[in-house]
Amino acid sequence: MYNTALRIVGDNFEAEDVMQESFLNAFIKLDTFKGEVTFGSWLKRIVINRSLTQLQKNNRFQEVKFEIVENNMSNQITAEETIDYSSLKANEILQSIKQLKDNYRVALTLSLVEGYDNEEISDIMKISNENCRTTISRAKNKLRILLAESSLIN
Repeated sequence: MYNTALRIVGDNFEAEDVMQESFLNAFIKLDTFKGEVTFGSWLKRIVINRSLTQLQKNNRFQEVKFEIVENNMSNQITAEETIDYSSLKANEILQSIKQLKDNYRVALTLSLVEGYDNEEISDIMKISNENCRTTISRAKNKLRILLAESSLIN
């Protein structure tokens, strides 16, 4: 749960605060737990929602509009050609994910790390399903570019 909060808010102290608030909220709302999902899933959803609320409160969560962001195909092709994915270490990938914009980092974390599907992510992030797919796709492309740049530096 802490790692989930940390990956979303990006700060140790904020993640600890989110955890404390989430557990307190879960304890207070324990009577609303219906058992339709596992307790861990229910609690993780509380942690994710609280983390996203914290991001919005800090005005750091910015939605990328579908119409505004242009697709930069030349960067994508360069990144795919220059990186050897088999030589990557998990720590390198996590460090690169931390460098992404908040909405990209949140979308990738929910998709790749937490295993949510696009429909669930769009519901959690309160964006359209199309915007969710676009955000995840662009986040993956940006991650490829960052990984390619870091492999060129190393």
